[in-house]
Amino acid sequence: MLRHIRFHRKLDRTLNQPTIMKLMKSRMKESIILACTLAAFGLSSARAADVQENWNKNCASCHGKDGKGETKAGKKAEVKSLTDAKYQETFTDEQMYKQIKEGYKDKTGKEKMKPFVDKLSDDEIKALVKFVRALKA
Repeated sequence: MLRHIRFHRKLDRTLNQPTIMKLMKSRMKESIILACTLAAFGLSSARAADVQENWNKNCASCHGKDGKGETKAGKKAEVKSLTDAKYQETFTDEQMYKQIKEGYKDKTGKEKMKPFVDKLSDDEIKALVKFVRALKA
């Protein structure tokens, strides 16, 4: 602590007020830039974690963690493998978005996939669409 006080006394004697202000502004800019960079990195990591978390929480019970649909519920619902590129070619991003949001019923009206309109935001659904597209082999 004494060392710290000596440093500041020496600094006061050697630097005038405008120079000190320049140094403080420079340090503040550096700190702000660093904070923004770290925050941006943290948010992108959080988003990535969110989509994986949403998949595991809302989709994996039927589609499987790997997207192949080889779960008990997936087999019962006859879900197709989302890792199959040919299958993924049969629907657009917009169709997938709508199905996640509104759910899916078969031709007889039986619900095959529940809607997630009340559980997931539009951005979370869009992230899941990208996630599913990345599953194809």
